[in-house]
Amino acid sequence: LSELGSESAKIKAMGIMDKLSTDKTVKVLNILEKNIQDGSKLSTLLNHNNDTEDEERLWRDLIMAADACLTAINIMTSPNMPKAVYIEDVIERVIQYTKFHLQNTLYPQYDPVYRVDPHGGGVLSSKAKRAKCSTHKQRVIVMLYNKVCDIVSSLSELLEIQLLTDTTILQVSSMGITPFFVENVSELQLCAIKLVTAVSTF
Repeated sequence: LSELGSESAKIKAMGIMDKLSTDKTVKVLNILEKNIQDGSKLSTLLNHNNDTEDEERLWRDLIMAADACLTAINIMTSPNMPKAVYIEDVIERVIQYTKFHLQNTLYPQYDPVYRVDPHGGGVLSSKAKRAKCSTHKQRVIVMLYNKVCDIVSSLSELLEIQLLTDTTILQVSSMGITPFFVENVSELQLCAIKLVTAVSTF
């Protein structure tokens, strides 16, 4: 899936994706949707002092699903693609995956305000806690963060090409606005600006 993601980006850049058989491309998108679905609701344990095999597998599955999202978006945002590739279920699945893991996986890693307090059961809401947070990020978290930034950026391209349903636009809007209330995610905020701008043209 990682290779598929980078190869699809190259084919997109070359502008030759539309030369592929539409039937095969649609088939690939439907297979990718299953991979995205598998990672859409995976909840990471987020206890990095305890690197169990289960946790490693979870992160691996998350990265794989992100690669599947990127591949699907690369196909859809390539020049001159046929209407058949804009499969609503695939688009919704990509948005669902991105939104879920921003909220539940990445925001808690980058901004302590979004972390659940293990003692009180609530969310750590004190802004003072931000200062005490370690800035060290595991390689895998940074990898997922970068891939999600690429997905958000590519979604803004998709909005310029394909008309989406009102429900999907609402989901995308909230995904684009939330990063501005999160600290330490400046790259994501830049991508979100593109997304919000694309939404506002509707």
